[in-house]
Amino acid sequence: MDDLKMFREYREKMNEKILSEKNLNINRFFNLDTRVYKDGYLSSKTKEMLGLVSSMVLRCDDCIKYHLIRCKEEGVIREEFFEIFSVALIVGGSIVIPHLRRAVDFLEELEKKQEKEK
Repeated sequence: MDDLKMFREYREKMNEKILSEKNLNINRFFNLDTRVYKDGYLSSKTKEMLGLVSSMVLRCDDCIKYHLIRCKEEGVIREEFFEIFSVALIVGGSIVIPHLRRAVDFLEELEKKQEKEK
């Protein structure tokens, strides 16, 4: 099973388990997280790019994968990704480099999957 499919299936399964507990605070947080990324004064594409930079600076590989997927869905192109990566590097410093490597590897997996679907 490819990394993308495993990531999505695990994320969906665990989110379902967490939300099924009906904890008001957790459910509200998840709902807020979803709503924040919707179009507003900033487009959802811009918000996803901001989320990707933030995730890289905070060094959260799961968040990086999620925002890579969402950015791709929002139409971010390879050249834009590398500008996003450069902002993350300048803000986060060299400690971001290992996460940049994994992000580029995962981006290439997304690109290959997109090519196969054409």
